[in-house]
Amino acid sequence: MEAGYNPRTVEEVFRDFKGRRAALIKALTTDVEEFYQQCDPEKENLCLYGFPSEQWEVNLPAEEVPPELPEPALGINFARDGMQEKDWLSLVAVHSDAWLLAVAFYFGARFGFDKADRKRLFNMINDLPTIFEVVTGMAKKQGKEKSSVSNHSSTKSKSNSKRGSESKYTKAMQSKDEDDEGGAGLGLGLEDEDEEEHGDTLCGACGESYAADEFWICCDICEKWFHGKCVKITPARAEHIKQYKCPSCSNKRARP
Repeated sequence: MEAGYNPRTVEEVFRDFKGRRAALIKALTTDVEEFYQQCDPEKENLCLYGFPSEQWEVNLPAEEVPPELPEPALGINFARDGMQEKDWLSLVAVHSDAWLLAVAFYFGARFGFDKADRKRLFNMINDLPTIFEVVTGMAKKQGKEKSSVSNHSSTKSKSNSKRGSESKYTKAMQSKDEDDEGGAGLGLGLEDEDEEEHGDTLCGACGESYAADEFWICCDICEKWFHGKCVKITPARAEHIKQYKCPSCSNKRARP
C-alpha cells in the first residue's frame, strides 16, 4: 500500500501525521455520506485508512501479520447500523486518533527517535485538535473557552485534569467571571500574577494551597479540590474516572 515510504525525521513524521489526519477528518466530515455508504455491514471486516496524500479509503485489513504499519480499528462497518450515526462516527474518530498516534510512534521507534525527539513529535501532534474533537465539535468549543482566558498564556487548569467533567470546567469559568466566593474561580491554573487571587483554594486533604505546576482533582460530590498525590490519583487515572468521589465522600456512601 505504501511500500518504501519512510519518513525519517520528526518533521517528516509530523507531515505524514498531518496528511493522514486531514484525510480521516475529510472522511468523517465533508465526505461522510460516501464514507457511510462504503461501510456496509454486509461486507467483511473493514478499516478506515488515511494516507499522507490526504486521501482516505475504506478497505480490508492487511493480509500479512504483523503488517508493515500498525492497522486501524477492524470491523468498523459492523457497528454502523447498531448505533446512532453521530455516536458511530465519534467512535470511529476516537479509534482513528489512536491509530494516527500508533503510526507516528511506530516511525519514531523504527528510526530510533530519542526521548527529546519523541517529546517534540508528541508536542507537535498535541497542538492540533484530535479528530474526535473536530468531529464532535468540541474543538470549536475549546477554542472559545481558550479565547475567554486568552490573557493568560497558561491554560493548564486543574479542572482540565479531569476531561470528563466538562461541566465542572465551565462552572469554574463562570464562577471566575461572576467573581463568586471571593473570586476563587475553582482555582483555574493561571499565571503567577493571579496566584494570589487563587491562593485561597486549599487542598481538602492536607490544607496546603494550590501551586500551578501540581496536579489537582475536584470531588464531584462535595466539590473540594485535592492534590492528586494526597488522594493517590494520577493524571492518567483521572482520565478514566467519570465521577470522582474523595475519600470522605466515598466513606459516607459506604456507611449503612
